[in-house]
Amino acid sequence: MYGFYAECKRRYSVKLWKQFGEVFNCMPVAALIDDKIFCAHGGLSPGMDFKQIKALQRPCEVPDDGLMCYLLWSDPAEGQNGWGESPRQVAGTFGADVVRKTCEKLDIDLVVRAHEVVEEGYSFFADRQLVTLFSAPNYCGEFDNSGAVMVVDADLTCSFKVLKPAVRSRPHFLNF
Repeated sequence: MYGFYAECKRRYSVKLWKQFGEVFNCMPVAALIDDKIFCAHGGLSPGMDFKQIKALQRPCEVPDDGLMCYLLWSDPAEGQNGWGESPRQVAGTFGADVVRKTCEKLDIDLVVRAHEVVEEGYSFFADRQLVTLFSAPNYCGEFDNSGAVMVVDADLTCSFKVLKPAVRSRPHFLNF
């Protein structure tokens, strides 16, 4: 779980991290807002459709490959066409062409994902057909990133509330 494991271990315990894992194994892997905005933690999966996603059984542990793995761990890749191997060694990467074709196939307007730190809290890809949304400012105390929350109004207009990173205080030294 990337930096989340280290954060739980440092602040609380490995036991708490395991409990989070049990909860995550029960949660839906994707959501669809008004049939037009598709949301997943990671992103897209080769050949996916809504029938396959609805058929995913929960609770379960995440497999090392396949639809669920991709929905949770895939990443967009700038300048790439089609599908590629992930530097994370899990799921894969996809290009803007995959986003465009998936939006057309599923008749959706937007893909919303998380899964990676973005400097301003959100970042568009594929001519604004995909947005990466990251809600944790100052991620793990190691980044100076903003966080963001996306607001979707009744006519599906999206806006963002940006959570600025905390200003880190500099150490104070006593002069003798």
